[in-house]
Amino acid sequence: MSAEDELKQAGGWLAGGGAWWTRALVPAVLVFGSPLFVLLLYVVTVHYDGSVLAALEQPLEVLSRLPRPSWQAAGMLGVWLTFQAALLILLPGEVREGPVSPAGNRPHYWINGVAAFIVTHIAWFLATGPLGLFEGSVVYDHFGELLVTSSLLALVLCLWLYATGLKMPASRDAGGTGRPIWDFYWGTQLHPKIGGVELKQLINCRYAMMGWSIMVLSDASAQIARHGELSTSMLVAVSLQVVYVFKFFVWESGYFQSIDIMHDRFGFYIAWGVCGWLPSVYTISTLFLVDHPFPLGWPTAAVIFVAGVTAIYVNYQADAQRQRVRATDGNTKIWGRPPRTIVASYTPADGVPRQNLLLVSGWWGVARHFHYLPELALAVAWTIPVGFERGLPWFYVMFLTILLVHRSLRDDDRCARKYGEAWVEYRRLVPWRMLPGVF
Repeated sequence: MSAEDELKQAGGWLAGGGAWWTRALVPAVLVFGSPLFVLLLYVVTVHYDGSVLAALEQPLEVLSRLPRPSWQAAGMLGVWLTFQAALLILLPGEVREGPVSPAGNRPHYWINGVAAFIVTHIAWFLATGPLGLFEGSVVYDHFGELLVTSSLLALVLCLWLYATGLKMPASRDAGGTGRPIWDFYWGTQLHPKIGGVELKQLINCRYAMMGWSIMVLSDASAQIARHGELSTSMLVAVSLQVVYVFKFFVWESGYFQSIDIMHDRFGFYIAWGVCGWLPSVYTISTLFLVDHPFPLGWPTAAVIFVAGVTAIYVNYQADAQRQRVRATDGNTKIWGRPPRTIVASYTPADGVPRQNLLLVSGWWGVARHFHYLPELALAVAWTIPVGFERGLPWFYVMFLTILLVHRSLRDDDRCARKYGEAWVEYRRLVPWRMLPGVF
């Protein structure tokens, strides 16, 4: 697949025609606007009680409150990245092959995410508890400078990825389109490595996703330090997010078959996204709750928690069903019955014909991207504890809705190009994208 073809496929239904505004204007706005936006999001959430109107009344003061990078924050991030890299390399695990890339390459991953999660959290609780190395609120206390420092370092990483993908391509999956803004935004490398370590796994999974859990735990510690107790609202929001992150590492090998890994190149969109956007946007509910310890009754808290855990379970089962069917070549059962499948053939750039099984049973018979619905339900569950007085703490839910709807459209377009008539048949059998009867 040429770089131009990949550009057309990457944007799916929206950018499929290579429109100037999708290949230049929108990427430029995101590249230059997003780093400032996440800092403003932090300032309004922490210093203006999540009130956008209050912040708009004092724009100069808001700008003066923007956090600054610091060497201390850089050191903290360096220690964190080094620790996670060491766990990825040194902890026991097993090698798993990723899907064949559009150019015919197959990446390999060292799977030990659950062990890394356990070691990381034991180390965190020991360091903030018996050993007393630092306070549990340390991440929250330095969150502004950590956020801006991580964002700036991620931009440097993106520049390095962009340059090496153009000047020293390591595989046929690397290269540019000749459009600098798009290439920086989308990336010039699909599976970059450093020292044999897959950077997507290190940065996306270990630096960012593992960091998500620690960030919300630090928010909980900050609330205790400031208000003398942990509110039921914070307890529910943090618990659901930590359980979700743990589920992510149980499913880590499945993540390498997601659109993020298989088709989205490692540029600003992904690399900066997980280093700058994720910390600010994904943790916004607990960041808000630190100084707004909204009390939930225990029955209400229990209902929200059970609903969230149920959403996590359904999401996991949907992904597990597809993985199990493909791993066993269909010799398994879904909901107690043999799975109904479609054999889909495709030929990547290496010219070797291959096949995949499209699952039409279980959750995948309900909707083609049904697994996105429980993700949205879960996001709502850990955001409900913030209440409805402010709209800003609901920003993650709004963003995720747009992201997953767009992703479902992109994935449909990509699969139609890849599988041809087999995908036409799948769409006939499973007519709904996400929500049966609606969309």
